[in-house]
Amino acid sequence: MKPPPPSVAALRTVLPEGWPRPSGYSQGLRVTAGRELVFVAGQVGWDAGGRLASPGFVPQFEQALRNCVAVVAAAGGQAQDIVRLTMFCTDRREYLACLAEVGQAYRRVMGRHYPVMSLVQVAALVEDGARIEIEATAAVPVATGEAR
Repeated sequence: MKPPPPSVAALRTVLPEGWPRPSGYSQGLRVTAGRELVFVAGQVGWDAGGRLASPGFVPQFEQALRNCVAVVAAAGGQAQDIVRLTMFCTDRREYLACLAEVGQAYRRVMGRHYPVMSLVQVAALVEDGARIEIEATAAVPVATGEAR
């Protein structure tokens, strides 16, 4: 994981006074100057060829998250620049039943970086066989004098 350029301050976690620190996500993140926003469209668990990684929830979750990070990387960022994840799943019970495995997959991709997150159960996703879709927002450091 590459550190941000020296001129860019780190993202800052926001936690109201007296609130307990959440586990596995942040209540808020403050984006400092010197960053550009990157919005990542909803990603499902498919590979570069457009095939689902697996019919299983956890492999789809991990691949969808990897796809989000790949888009951020293409914009010059990394996983630690992601400030928000919104996850849409077709069965929240399935998500909760495999939460430990989801956490392991999450840490393989994101490490111990926990942006703000939301999980929403939906009736269906557009892609047949997809069980989760993840969209992301990143705040990517901009190198001084860099043109994008």
